Amino acid sequence: KSTTNQLFATLKQNRQALKQNPKNIYKIVDRVLLPIVDLRVMSMSVLGRNAWGGASDTERDQFTKAFTTTVVKTYSSALSAYTDEGVKFFPIRGGFQDTRVLTVNSEITRPDGPSVPVSYAMILANNHWKVYDLNVEGISLLQSFRSQFASSLASGKSVANLISQLKTHNAKMA
Repeated sequence: KSTTNQLFATLKQNRQALKQNPKNIYKIVDRVLLPIVDLRVMSMSVLGRNAWGGASDTERDQFTKAFTTTVVKTYSSALSAYTDEGVKFFPIRGGFQDTRVLTVNSEITRPDGPSVPVSYAMILANNHWKVYDLNVEGISLLQSFRSQFASSLASGKSVANLISQLKTHNAKMA
């Protein structure tokens, strides 16, 4: 909740700078959001246990970096269009004591349209809760990317091929 409040306050404060240069959103995301995301768990999950286990440490690091860039570029455009939205968080059912994984449900309220349900899958890592999946209107970020990567891997592509594809995709998004 505090991160969301910080993000929205930062977006509001930098609204003019974002209009002049939408790429400024990447700096905001890097500073505010990425510290609370478990990028390694996210990357491991979308790649799948077999591909992740068969990848070298270097490939895992390269994949995580390229995948993070893809996610940031994909979802930052929605943030750069910020127009005074708010967020309503719902209570966590059953609490979160004695658990390592939980889901936080929220709703983005928009002044000019219907609310958008957003859920965050979180994991307890080193005594800090970190996001490892984002579900917007019933669509999981992890499942979307996992199906794309599984299809490529099933067609004989390697993790190195996926890294190359992600880098090419990211360069085009620039």
